[in-house]
Amino acid sequence: VQLVESGGGSVQVGGSLRLSCTASRDTLGLGSKCMAWFRQDPGKEREAVATIYAGGVATHYADSVKGRFTISGDNAENTAYLQMDRLQPEDTAMYYCAADRLACLRDNWAEPRGYSSWGQGTQVTVS
Repeated sequence: VQLVESGGGSVQVGGSLRLSCTASRDTLGLGSKCMAWFRQDPGKEREAVATIYAGGVATHYADSVKGRFTISGDNAENTAYLQMDRLQPEDTAMYYCAADRLACLRDNWAEPRGYSSWGQGTQVTVS
């Protein structure tokens, strides 16, 4: 599965951005897979931000973004979104989209190694 992210950029503290991740068509549409957003700062480990299964049946959020970020999916467009509100400087990172058949349904849903497909990343800078 090929994943293409878009929507990153620079924003002031308290502002908003919406990231998009479009998956190439395969035998399993968005309605049958996990989509996830991770982020990574240089020199730090990649951390899970949010995951969504089957376009919205189940979601997970990192504690640091709960109440500020919302993950959603459009099964028809095979696209997952991450709406980021009330952005803070600590949200600055490269954001990566990931996909997998079952990873987000496991107890270790936040483990990057569980995801089989990755996008190239989109930079988010908050200042």
